[in-house]
Amino acid sequence: MEINETYVKEIIEKVLKDVEKAQPVASSKKQLGVFDTMTEALEAVQKAYKLFRKYSVAQREQMISKIRELTLNEAEVMARMGVEETKMGRIEHKVIKHQLVANKTPGTEDLKANAWTGDDGLTLIEMAPFGVIGSITPSTNPSETVICNSIGMIAGGNAVVFNPHPNAKEVANYAVDLVNRGIIAAGGPENLVVTVKNPTKESSDEMMAAPCVKMLVATGGPGVVKALLSSGKKAIGAGAGNPPVIVDDTADLMKAGRDIVLGASFDNNLPCIAEKECFALYNIADELIYHMQQNGAYLIKGEQIEQLKNVCLIEKNGKWGINKDWVGRDASKFLKAIGIDSDAKLVICETDANHPFVQVEMMMPVLPIVRVKDIDEAIELAVQAEHGCRHSAHIHSKNIDHLTRFAQAVETTIFVKNAPSYAGIGAGGEGYTTFTIAGPTGEGLTAAHSFTRQRRCVMVDGLHII
Repeated sequence: MEINETYVKEIIEKVLKDVEKAQPVASSKKQLGVFDTMTEALEAVQKAYKLFRKYSVAQREQMISKIRELTLNEAEVMARMGVEETKMGRIEHKVIKHQLVANKTPGTEDLKANAWTGDDGLTLIEMAPFGVIGSITPSTNPSETVICNSIGMIAGGNAVVFNPHPNAKEVANYAVDLVNRGIIAAGGPENLVVTVKNPTKESSDEMMAAPCVKMLVATGGPGVVKALLSSGKKAIGAGAGNPPVIVDDTADLMKAGRDIVLGASFDNNLPCIAEKECFALYNIADELIYHMQQNGAYLIKGEQIEQLKNVCLIEKNGKWGINKDWVGRDASKFLKAIGIDSDAKLVICETDANHPFVQVEMMMPVLPIVRVKDIDEAIELAVQAEHGCRHSAHIHSKNIDHLTRFAQAVETTIFVKNAPSYAGIGAGGEGYTTFTIAGPTGEGLTAAHSFTRQRRCVMVDGLHII
């Protein structure tokens, strides 16, 4: 799926026509898989998993196909619910994210067996389920992550218990209900995917400690990842990032300006892969900024930058952190807060490399631009700003040496060259989509294979027919 201006405009027009009449399918009935307590959810999902073990891989794929269909049909509903509940992001962009999840999340085709034959017989490796997986999901991509994880985990033969972010529980629970509706419509068991009506830290702790939960998957900050890794269970942790983008003097500056605005403004910069700070060589910075302005960015200067800093960030004990009330808000609202009336989709400004806008992952449509003298300084400062998260990084350049050196230095899970950041998850770029990008634990862009364990079956002196 290629994401461009025309496509986004078409989505916006369609959403605006349909959003008033779009109603949650599950609004007037009990939601499937949603329980009052984590204890009830765990009991139900264990029963479902026992039944699910009898289903074939082909039957798993039938369930996944139905989930994809329902996701496409109800993408606009979930997009609207997500924005209304969390007050973050843009409806038209969340529609696109749900379409990506439905169309480009791998299913059972991702499970690859391996075999060795020789004089001593046959050895077969197959990808087997872990069992019940516990998943903690974020408020930034709530329903998208529930659906993406459900498809991959079900493809791997697992059942799932979710503990969503409390600030996105309504849309996450809607997604759990949708997944169950798809499973049941395809002949699958009830409660293969479950959650709690009101998720809390206590329900999360109960989920992580439950003996029936054999694997844990979570998207969040360092605290969440640390809790997973100390659980004593197999854990996949999708941590934070602060992705830099470099633009050198060999880049196509018109395209770079457009692509950076598209990527940094997408869903108001909520995606963890999005461009968070830009390093541009001195001799092309003015032209790059011009092309950003031509593509929907608004440049603020001087005192306006300080005013915006006091809106976006909060200083505590000498350190700057995000003002959570402003995460994922529209760029126009930031500008209005400092007395500017504009419908721009991205706020840009020039700062030095030590400015909080550069060093703090804000998840807001505010992009600082730092001028650098050469590619060496750009790489050095970009690596520092990424803080060793090894999540995502981007560059616009036609110099192969520059591309290679930055990739080697930053060591990120995702590295996008000459495209908007979202190309890294299959939107306008090759490869599949995921919203669980596991840098800290090393799985990278997760898919069905990530949620399986290898099992080896050996037959000696048999089934070798040569």
